Amino acid sequence: MNDTKWPRLLLMSAFVAGLCLLQPPLNAQQDRPAAQQQQPDTSSQPSTMNQIPDPQTFTGKIAKSGDKFVLKDNASKSTYVLDDQDKAKQFEGRAVQVTGTLDAQTNTIHISTIAPGS
Repeated sequence: MNDTKWPRLLLMSAFVAGLCLLQPPLNAQQDRPAAQQQQPDTSSQPSTMNQIPDPQTFTGKIAKSGDKFVLKDNASKSTYVLDDQDKAKQFEGRAVQVTGTLDAQTNTIHISTIAPGS
């Protein structure tokens, strides 16, 4: 009876040892997809989300519209909301040049500078 247990014991030991030896490669394969996940290469694609628009100069007159100060451009018949109400308040009723970036979705100028216009 003892003789029949040895081959089984050796076979089981070899099986367990084989599983132990195969375990690291199995873990490596499971980790590889997560490690290989990279951001898509967008260097060749134009990105509008991260681009900061170039500053522009707008001319017009600072006026109050409701509770907000706006820039009224008579030449283009456009009205722009101004994001810095404190800067705009100083020029209420005056012709100015506003330098800043335009958010076309909200028609808001993000002011860099305001200077008296001519």
